[in-house]
Amino acid sequence: MPLKSCCIYSIGAFSLVMLIIGISLVLSNAFPNVFQSRVKTEVVLRNGTEAFDAWADPPAPIYMQFYFFNLTNPGEVLDGERPAVVEIGPYTYREYRPMEDVVFHDNGTRVAAVNPKTYIFQRNMSRGPESDLIRTVNIPAMTVMERLKDNKVIANLIAAYMRSSGIGLFTTHTVGELLWGYEDVLLKRLKTFMPDLDDIFGLFYKNNASSDGDYMFFTGQQNYKDFARVDTWNGKSSLDWWTSDECNMINGTNGASFHPIISKNAELYMFSSDLCRSLYAVYTNDVTVKGISGYRFVPPFEVFANVTVNPANAGFCVPAGNCLGSGLLNVSLCKQGAPIIMSSPHFYQADEKFVQDVFGMRPKKEEHETAIDINPV
Repeated sequence: MPLKSCCIYSIGAFSLVMLIIGISLVLSNAFPNVFQSRVKTEVVLRNGTEAFDAWADPPAPIYMQFYFFNLTNPGEVLDGERPAVVEIGPYTYREYRPMEDVVFHDNGTRVAAVNPKTYIFQRNMSRGPESDLIRTVNIPAMTVMERLKDNKVIANLIAAYMRSSGIGLFTTHTVGELLWGYEDVLLKRLKTFMPDLDDIFGLFYKNNASSDGDYMFFTGQQNYKDFARVDTWNGKSSLDWWTSDECNMINGTNGASFHPIISKNAELYMFSSDLCRSLYAVYTNDVTVKGISGYRFVPPFEVFANVTVNPANAGFCVPAGNCLGSGLLNVSLCKQGAPIIMSSPHFYQADEKFVQDVFGMRPKKEEHETAIDINPV
């Protein structure tokens, strides 16, 4: 986002603490090696196995929670003051994510599928109704201005139209509209000149009851560590948004499941289409969740650090050489040109200057850390 100080929302892919229970099995203390060998051969994506059923349609309920930052001083921001925001949420949705169009390939070593997600609002688990109003950055207006900034004539015409129509850099909409879409006045006006332009905007517009692309997964038949690992996404084995081969790699699973028999020294790789990149997590401590023992894995600071801390992250500087501080990721190239920069909630683990730039930021490890709790078997 062009206004570096306006953090709009916290999307679950970057901020949600995920609980992955997997398949509960009874350990045999007498024959641990035999048991582990059995698990490695049985936990395969193959019709008729419990592993396949849990992968294809997770039996445990999944929830997505959204939080918004409501801007309280728009006039002062326009005068150069730092934004003051109040966090509002959660707004909770039950998420259904069955695998569809499942087709096995290569004698069962790979499986193709799409993973549509459907969201149903849960009022009893939410701070308020979807009709709650949020004042935030006017993303459509910012996107239009960013795209046309090099064409001064058109940019001036759009600026004049915005002034005459009362369209500003900030806007107020309901939670439901911001998430799932609303007809935008500026986009509707531009549509008269650009018929192919979509005049509906929403942070998750077209994401409800739809998939994020076509996946090809390894089944784990040949190697248990390949269980549910992504081979290709949308027909490609690598991405093309970033400026280095390493940053464009598609590594790991889609984050919903991992291979069995996980050790504490493992690095769990996952690919997130929401984040437009792959990342990894490392073991931090043992946990117990609803009576189930597990390991907690957390992405280390280096994953989102700036290039002075982690030179390998130079590939995430777009355009090439345009590097942001620690904790920020410019995803505009994979978000249809919208000027969006992602961070952890409240700029957790980001450079302190970003926290100080916005009044109301209170990063806390226990609330804003991304974590995966996983049963090691």
